[in-house]
Amino acid sequence: MPALHASPAAADHHQVLIVGAGAAGIATASSLIKRDPSLDITLIDPSAIHYYQPGWTMVGAGVFDAPSTARNTADLLPAGVRWVQSRVTGFAPEQRQVMLEDGRTLSYQQLVVCPGLTLDWGAIEGLEETLGRNGVTSNYRYDLAPYTWKLVQSLQQGRALFTQPPMPIKCAGAPQKALYLSCDHWLRAGRLGAIKPAFFNAGAVLFGVADYVPALMSYIDKYGVDLNYSQRLVAVDGPAQRATFVRTLADGSSETRTEPFDFLHVVPPQVAPDFIRQSPLADAAGWVDVDPHSLRHRQFADIHALGDVINTSNAKTAAAARKQAPVVANNVLVALGRLSKLAAYDGYGSCPLTVERGKIVLAEFTYGGKLAPSFPRWLLDGRKPTRLAWLLKARVLPPLYWKAMLKGHEWLARPQPLVTETSK
Repeated sequence: MPALHASPAAADHHQVLIVGAGAAGIATASSLIKRDPSLDITLIDPSAIHYYQPGWTMVGAGVFDAPSTARNTADLLPAGVRWVQSRVTGFAPEQRQVMLEDGRTLSYQQLVVCPGLTLDWGAIEGLEETLGRNGVTSNYRYDLAPYTWKLVQSLQQGRALFTQPPMPIKCAGAPQKALYLSCDHWLRAGRLGAIKPAFFNAGAVLFGVADYVPALMSYIDKYGVDLNYSQRLVAVDGPAQRATFVRTLADGSSETRTEPFDFLHVVPPQVAPDFIRQSPLADAAGWVDVDPHSLRHRQFADIHALGDVINTSNAKTAAAARKQAPVVANNVLVALGRLSKLAAYDGYGSCPLTVERGKIVLAEFTYGGKLAPSFPRWLLDGRKPTRLAWLLKARVLPPLYWKAMLKGHEWLARPQPLVTETSK
């Protein structure tokens, strides 16, 4: 049975309203339906296409083709879930209402907010005008990832710059993945000596969880990468092939440097969507303000949120959403009086760092950077580059995403009970 489109004539009140049909939204809808098929669930999202975004790094390396990462949204929604194909423009949480771009107002008993984040391309001067041209690309966009691979194949010599913006961003390892896979191709092609790679990181460390840094640094050394910290990309002159960076110094002052390039892979700054930042749901930084374990809104008890839009400290990855969705599904049903025990999210995130074609450093961790391996160390030590982790990323995770996570099958993602002081 296909998903149902909600028409303007459909009832404006919904038992469960979900904002966003990305990985988090569809997974939550499916987990809810699995637990209670009688639920009235409506999902709001304007996009007719759903993307498997973790695959775009592999597209940029010539491993996946871009169309394999896209599906029709309508084909992915669980049976019986209604789809309102419109944009959200605002929230009135005191009245339990959501306002839409087409003028409608929907009310809800329980609201789940997971619209993802916004890639702020315009924050970098000159970038939008040159994306997809003049050797400027990004694996963070479906239409540009194939251009990355085209550039990687064609570059014979010169300077190849890779950038990473200030946190938070989705998949903090993705900027490095583009770097490593490109360098690996150039090395295998015998061109790395003539190509000079450089990584400009706005942060102060290579990766936020120290246990994985030694393996990553070994590849920085192997590829001869010029590693630069505290360097934020602020402008790109595409025709002249020059990139401008700003570094903030300890005394609060800043210095600017301009670098020539023949290849530039850009990761843009990332923010919550405007309709979130300007809403009562947001904290001072613009992200949805939730309890980090229950994922319930700190102010509004009938609202839960998950995915990239929340203000928790976990890595913003599809793997995090895979763990969060069952927790939110469980806790929404508790709020509806259909379950009795709250579930907890432990901050799990995963980042398969593709350090070369055929090997991955599989970073898995929870809140506070605590290691959280899914497999015994004798089978797969995530701190080291392994072929098994590559096979997991290339062969196992895509079907796991399409056929398990988005279908409400919670393999290695069953929610754990929320432990409180009174329940200990």
